[in-house]
Amino acid sequence: MKKNIKIISKNLEFPVKLNDSNASQEILKNLPIVSIANRWGEEIYFQIPVYAELENGIEILDTGSVAYWPPGNAFCIFFGKTPASTGDKPQAASPVTVIGKIIGDKSLPDLKKISDGDIIELRIVE
Repeated sequence: MKKNIKIISKNLEFPVKLNDSNASQEILKNLPIVSIANRWGEEIYFQIPVYAELENGIEILDTGSVAYWPPGNAFCIFFGKTPASTGDKPQAASPVTVIGKIIGDKSLPDLKKISDGDIIELRIVE
């Protein structure tokens, strides 16, 4: 069951298409979620009340990927290079479960407007 959600922060909305991973299903069960954003290069991550095992863990992702990071119970949004990146693609600090992708690349530059400490929300798209 694939489902669309949206990330909301600073009056900005980013639509996301979730995949069928167990982590995605757990996130859907817990929506809406409100948390505090953290930045790590061009990655935004924030703690969520979801506890899921790593599934098909990878570290190098496509721009626009969203992932779940089990060690920090974190939702991660990758929109550019991180401090761990050795090439042009985003790289996670350690393996993550890819849970979906932001729909449309045009909104990706707006993610740079989100800073450490900003309120960030996840909601189901009705």
